[in-house]
Amino acid sequence: MKLTTLFDKGEFVITGEVGPIKGAIHRDKSIEPSCAIEALHLNQHVHAVNVTDNQSAVMRLGSLAASVRLKANGIEPVYQLTCRDRNRLALQSDLLTAYSLGIDNVLLLTGDHIQLGDHKEAKPVFDLDSVQLIDMAKGLKRGYDISGSRIENYLDMAFGAVVNPNSDPLDLQIMKMKKKIDAGAQFFQTQAVYDVKVFEKFIKKAEKFNCPIQVGIVILKSPQMAKFMNKNVSGVHVPENLIEEIGSVAKEDRKKKSAEIAGRFVKEVKSMCQGVHIMPLGWTDIVPEILDHAGSKHK
Repeated sequence: MKLTTLFDKGEFVITGEVGPIKGAIHRDKSIEPSCAIEALHLNQHVHAVNVTDNQSAVMRLGSLAASVRLKANGIEPVYQLTCRDRNRLALQSDLLTAYSLGIDNVLLLTGDHIQLGDHKEAKPVFDLDSVQLIDMAKGLKRGYDISGSRIENYLDMAFGAVVNPNSDPLDLQIMKMKKKIDAGAQFFQTQAVYDVKVFEKFIKKAEKFNCPIQVGIVILKSPQMAKFMNKNVSGVHVPENLIEEIGSVAKEDRKKKSAEIAGRFVKEVKSMCQGVHIMPLGWTDIVPEILDHAGSKHK
């Protein structure tokens, strides 16, 4: 089911996220990769599960193969597609292939730079940027490829995009958000946000677009993780009070505290947005507890 259908119904849309394995899916279908196991755990509590595309420029199983496997297991995937590794021929071909294999939702992104990953000698492509990618996808939905040639059997997918509420200056991010909407984006998932006031400031500027927004949550596992993100992850900031809070409990109690922090944040901002995108980083078992703290219905 397309996420846009749920947004149109006024549902608070909950999505999770998994990263494909660094390796191949076993051909024995009775053996599922770890990403599918994580997604099965998430599936009881979310409407769909994002499948990352070589996240952080680290080589892994392709997002499309993992998405198709999730779909076969009754899990609605959000197929992520980035500009980093493909030219416009491959991007169009992969979108048509994904739709042909039953994928209904796609998140269209620029992609993390090669220098962040494990193949620094690779040549980045970036033939298109994210706005151009969305516009190209809209063309395929209308029956034309990027060169203007007609195609058969147009794709009919829900197009998602990303936005960063932490961006400074924020107005530049709002301008890019509008460009993505004009290009064809139908919903947005945000970068990780930890400050309610930051998100509120963003929403006041973005609500004029009347486009569904899911607030992004990356689960805080430790104060060390928070400090690492502040130092190394562009456009993400964890407030000092949250670093102190997650560090105030023993390691064995951090999952519980992480769920409390994330759930409290979602509860405070859920009236401002149309959904939440939870990035559990392997801690899929605390997602139900996060949603309980948030007062949000599970799937």
